Amino acid sequence: MTKSVLISGASVAGPALAFWLTKYGFTTTIVERADELRDGGYKVDIRGAAVTVIERMGLLDDVRRLHTDIQDASYVDDDGVKRAELDGDLFGGRTGEDVELMRGDLGRLLYDATAGSTEYLFGDHITGLTETPDGVDVEFASGLQRRFDLVVGADGLHSGVRALTFGAEEQFIKHLGAYVAIFSTPNHLGLDRAELLHLDVDRITNVYSTAGASNARAFFMFGSEPIAYERGQSLNVLREAFAGARWENPRLLDSAAEAPDFYFDSLSVVEMSRWSKGRITLVGDAAYCASPASGQGTSLALVGAYVLAGELAGAEFDDAFAAYEREMREFVAKNQQLGRANAKRMLPKSRGAIRFHLGFLRALPHLPGKRLISNAILKSIHGPANAISLKHY
Repeated sequence: MTKSVLISGASVAGPALAFWLTKYGFTTTIVERADELRDGGYKVDIRGAAVTVIERMGLLDDVRRLHTDIQDASYVDDDGVKRAELDGDLFGGRTGEDVELMRGDLGRLLYDATAGSTEYLFGDHITGLTETPDGVDVEFASGLQRRFDLVVGADGLHSGVRALTFGAEEQFIKHLGAYVAIFSTPNHLGLDRAELLHLDVDRITNVYSTAGASNARAFFMFGSEPIAYERGQSLNVLREAFAGARWENPRLLDSAAEAPDFYFDSLSVVEMSRWSKGRITLVGDAAYCASPASGQGTSLALVGAYVLAGELAGAEFDDAFAAYEREMREFVAKNQQLGRANAKRMLPKSRGAIRFHLGFLRALPHLPGKRLISNAILKSIHGPANAISLKHY
């Protein structure tokens, strides 16, 4: 039976996979490019099948304790006047057992659950992979060389393992016509478990503060065809995209330069005809990113890790990898479809579209069919989130 597994990436999919593999008797090592665990990030949702996975991990109470407790979301105009308000759960598409928490909090929880049983190599990354009849010889940037029975890329949209195994990322990353930026910022708006949104033509700004947070998070999204920019120029790209934007945008953009956790990337999905090659496979965003527009990236990572580990526990790696893909394909397809659909409607294309959207939100609480409308919105999210029957491995 295969025993030693190297996992690249210590965000969500990697530690979740290590959690299950060690329970099944595997020896796990996680290599992470960052020098330490990344505690920053943005709010993420655990819903549908992923809630079941977290429950089976015995972590559901801990996850609930870390929830953001966002109470409401308000849309503001250029002068900061509120023009529409929504309940926090309805705005986030949450119902029933769903939980929203900060990505960094989830990452820390998964790390704490695996640190005693998994070897972590921080500040390093994989530079070479050579498959042999007995395993995979791995070269690291630090000069370290080791052999593992299997290697798993859980290293995100720009996966290094995917590039080394399958080729250049341009083959697999499909741009959805927008870019996003997320970073921490001083809570100068005095938000308390609330979020504010400002709409502009082809641009959205969202600022929120979660339960117990001393600062706030800013989220920017703008429509654009693929942009060619050098590493380190992303903040300039964001500034240019939001030139002339009103409300708090100038102040927020100024704070971005001081943010220790500034993140900028395209809104994209990853499409691959296969996720495995020999003794190497992919999980989470590296294999099937559904984009932040889906709201399902974290759930896909948790479910994918659970399924991959479960299949490896019961079969040799080649059969297990094939079974993993069979179990996950439809689930992935439906959530990627959700991401593409949301990406198309998230950005307003005209002033008229903004007025219509805000008018609808103001009218929603007073409409005779408001419950049916709300249920339809939630169903469009929860259908994909529950589009898999989880085995008991």
